[in-house]
Amino acid sequence: MVQAKAWADALGESKPDSALLQAEITRLRKKAVLPLEHVSKAHDWLDGKRKARQSCRIVGPSRTGKSSACEAYFYRNKPIQETGKKPIVPVVYIQPPQKCGPRDLFKEIIDFLKYRVAKGTVSDFRGRAFEVLKGCEVEMIIIDEADRLKPETFADVRDFYDKLAISVVLVGTDRLDTMVKRDEQVQNRFRACYRFGNLSGKDFAKTVKIWEQKVLALPVASNLTNTSMQTILLAATGGYIGSMSPL
Repeated sequence: MVQAKAWADALGESKPDSALLQAEITRLRKKAVLPLEHVSKAHDWLDGKRKARQSCRIVGPSRTGKSSACEAYFYRNKPIQETGKKPIVPVVYIQPPQKCGPRDLFKEIIDFLKYRVAKGTVSDFRGRAFEVLKGCEVEMIIIDEADRLKPETFADVRDFYDKLAISVVLVGTDRLDTMVKRDEQVQNRFRACYRFGNLSGKDFAKTVKIWEQKVLALPVASNLTNTSMQTILLAATGGYIGSMSPL
């Protein structure tokens, strides 16, 4: 309604044109990649881990932008496809299903790389996954919602690093930390950790300003960055970036 009123005011109309309003709704539903400072820092950190082939974790509460940051990192390092050649895929980004066993994990990776394996044993899926990971020259695998992995699956996750020298990034909440610490072998390989948190102070104000300009892009100023509105927004969102858009 704020968006509609802003367009109506800008156009000098009592009601916004329905076609224009629908176009704006469609625009707002599209994904937007914002140049947020804390996301850029996370990407720089991931660059270092990928170059060093070091496995790591990204941890933080829900709604702090972990998944969006990791997905954006994949798009920053998109696959390279040349005619008649295998694609080069620097970064694989997957979200495994609930209670993900080894076979499910290998299938997610194979599907992401747009290869197929119809059926077979866990060993068949493992062999196929390793084959396509090598063929596509994968440097990093980002496993989002990694707390969905079954405990026995972590042994295969370790193999991506141990046998293929691929950097593996486990992404999740503090629940993931608890799971990792249960297995010394896993903990030792994923000690490096980047933490996402909620925003406050100047960081929150900067983010709101970018969000207002790049996402909302209203035709008239909404004054979301003034002191009183900042107080309201901070109270309403708790500083969680994922709670900002629904407002």
